[in-house]
Amino acid sequence: MKPLLFLTALIGLAACDTGVESRKEVVPPAEQPAPLAAVAPLAASGPAAALSPETDAGLQQAAAVVRLDQLSGQGPVAAKLFGTAGGDPAMNGLYVHIAFFQGPAEGWRVFRLGDLLDYRILAQRAGRLDLELEESTMDEASGRIGSRTRRIIVGWPIAADGSAPAEVTVTPAT
Repeated sequence: MKPLLFLTALIGLAACDTGVESRKEVVPPAEQPAPLAAVAPLAASGPAAALSPETDAGLQQAAAVVRLDQLSGQGPVAAKLFGTAGGDPAMNGLYVHIAFFQGPAEGWRVFRLGDLLDYRILAQRAGRLDLELEESTMDEASGRIGSRTRRIIVGWPIAADGSAPAEVTVTPAT
């Protein structure tokens, strides 16, 4: 049964539009990035320095970050929403997290919100984030890949001492 599901998913994915350029048509012109101004290329003014690859394993995870949104108005705690690449990008593959800075010694407290195609921040205020999520779905019975859009409210308590929340809640929304 699993080989049949895999084959069905593979055929479905092969039919996906691989042209990223086609998504530009969906983004309103006002939200598209402005074209870069033409700048004259730089001229070398000294010898080139050769760099070796970094070997810190943590940098592999950092390099997987493909989207980052700094959250504002969260009181004294720094917060961000970020997505890392993983899995099959045609069947979700954007692992979305919310993180709160605990301090230099502790680093970030990270909560995983889901495995999605994309997200959009609808609103944010202290202790709350309203999100619209795009995700792929698969009908297990037929093997058909579909999509859905849903909304959620991500909430957390704002501590008076500015510490990161111990938990985050996710509530379905309309």
